[in-house]
Amino acid sequence: MRNIMIEIEYDGSNYSGWQVQPNAITIQEEIMKALKKLEGKDVVIHGSGRTDAGVHAYGQVATFLMERNIPVERLPLAMNSNLPKDITIIDAKEVPMDFHARYSAIGKRYIYHIYESRYRSAILRNYSYHINYKLDRSKMMEASKLLIGTHDFRGFMSNGSSVEDTVRTIKSLEFKSDGENIYMIIEGDGFLYNMVRIITGTLVQIGAGNKPLEQIEKILKTKDRSLAGHTAPPQGLFLDKVFYPLTH
Repeated sequence: MRNIMIEIEYDGSNYSGWQVQPNAITIQEEIMKALKKLEGKDVVIHGSGRTDAGVHAYGQVATFLMERNIPVERLPLAMNSNLPKDITIIDAKEVPMDFHARYSAIGKRYIYHIYESRYRSAILRNYSYHINYKLDRSKMMEASKLLIGTHDFRGFMSNGSSVEDTVRTIKSLEFKSDGENIYMIIEGDGFLYNMVRIITGTLVQIGAGNKPLEQIEKILKTKDRSLAGHTAPPQGLFLDKVFYPLTH
């Protein structure tokens, strides 16, 4: 028995998110079906975390136990031959038995893509958040600096989440622009439910002049979700990388 870690790239447009659920097509389910063809029996996989419907990944990570002695370097090709074209295994390696995709993770990096243009893009519609008005990008960058560090991010979490410990550390948050494209790159030790999308929605409203710069500090202080911005749509969000200790 071996513990296998795989890195996965996927286009989440046609899926109801990562996690297996009744009467829905999910990323996790498709990967488990592909593994069943190789193992000849059901295989349970554990992802580093859930992504919602429409969210994409450049580097989702999952682990599973495997009995068949397929060389690990051949696993990506073997699995990809049984997967839809919008899900690709880009790496596989054998890891210690105590390694877990979720519980061993020490951080994640997300990218959120905003498309600022008068007209929507037929090509980018499933991979960006279309904004048809001008954003003050420098103001968004200034506001984003207030989020860096260790804070209680309860005000940036969707209502109804059962998580009790809402303190998280944002290690970096930066913006990169390329014409009409704005990329928010955020890295932290972990994220609350919809936290990245709510941060994006809040920064968009600040950039649009609908909320003051000081709103960030007010949200962090009061932990009041109603003071934050809207939840930005899922299609602009990409899970870019999951971080693990160097020992793995």
